[in-house]
Amino acid sequence: MELIRYEQKGNLAYVTLNRPEAMNAFNYDMLVELGQITEAIRINPDIRVVIFTGSGDRAFSVGADLKERKTLTEIQVKRNVFKIGEVFSSVASLPQPTIAMMNGYAFGGGMELALACDFRIASETAVMGLTETSLAIIPGAGGTQRLPRLIGETKALELILTARRLKAMEALDYGMVTKVSEPENLISETTEFAESMLANGPIALQQAKFAIKQGMNADLHTGLGIERKAYEITIPTNDRIEALTAFSEKRKPQFKGN
Repeated sequence: MELIRYEQKGNLAYVTLNRPEAMNAFNYDMLVELGQITEAIRINPDIRVVIFTGSGDRAFSVGADLKERKTLTEIQVKRNVFKIGEVFSSVASLPQPTIAMMNGYAFGGGMELALACDFRIASETAVMGLTETSLAIIPGAGGTQRLPRLIGETKALELILTARRLKAMEALDYGMVTKVSEPENLISETTEFAESMLANGPIALQQAKFAIKQGMNADLHTGLGIERKAYEITIPTNDRIEALTAFSEKRKPQFKGN
């Protein structure tokens, strides 16, 4: 069985964690496969937006496979922790916009994968949290760094130190998710959100994402310089000329990513 199911529909890629019998928990082989798919997406010019989700309707992912973890040596545990951090950082650094479509439980590493995405759209039935301290460990795949950057230090401390589990609407109130959807509409609403980005210039999407992500880690003066350089990359593109032509001809532009 494929541990990661991959599908491309036009310019939209779907990456599905595919261990429903284990609530899509991450074992080592699954992490390796996810890393390989992520790197293939990175260099594919036809992919403009990526949706990550879990198979079945119970879980996005409940994090590390604790049954596997119990059988590992300390060295193997370190290997797994390094690999999951490496893979999620790869997801976070994808040039394409990314969406976590959260269809159920998202705990520990599952929540950290969602945090590595640009957007999180959750089913009303989803429950999520960074619950590692209840297992006498800490988030080790970016959770202690990405969550406070998203919702602020105090709220992140609260959620991580209490290992609190949040229902979808609570997570929305905390600023952890972008949108909450009725379960039956989750796929269509997530796809609709993706398509709202697909309608725009693909090079512009990537450069805007780059400018925001890089600028967030810099002072304002440096960030403005990053923005200017990113803008300059869009100037010689055919898509920019197509947008101007389409505007004058009162039609929708047909962007080709060049």
